[in-house]
Amino acid sequence: MRYEPARVKPFREELTALGIRELATPEAVDEAVGAKKGTTLVVVNSVCGCAAGAARPAVRMALEKGPKPDAAVSVFAGMEEDATSRLRQRWLTGQPPSSPAIALFRDGQLMHFIPRSSIEKRPAGEIAVELSAALEKFCTVASS
Repeated sequence: MRYEPARVKPFREELTALGIRELATPEAVDEAVGAKKGTTLVVVNSVCGCAAGAARPAVRMALEKGPKPDAAVSVFAGMEEDATSRLRQRWLTGQPPSSPAIALFRDGQLMHFIPRSSIEKRPAGEIAVELSAALEKFCTVASS
């Protein structure tokens, strides 16, 4: 389902304002996740209320606090369908299709995954603590 571009613009900008680069094609997903050495944070963005009230604010809080990944990117479910499908089918194998979702990769390997089921009933601060702990664990190790 594609949404009206004007409707999702503020949801995109909430992440791009943090320096998170949007991925629009399957090739861009492969390049960002697979060819990247170091850590890559991937946010599966969405128009749903739990993305607005919990996922995007949690990402912001976590990135403001502590270690940062080497790269931070996003795909927008319901907009960049091919890019989102590639992420799910190639890089998030074994994980439920989920939007929103937050994934942390190191050297192309999934290290931590927060699916919608772990986002929708939790406050942003609690999700940020979980994400911050993953960033601390995997970004610190990757850079040492």
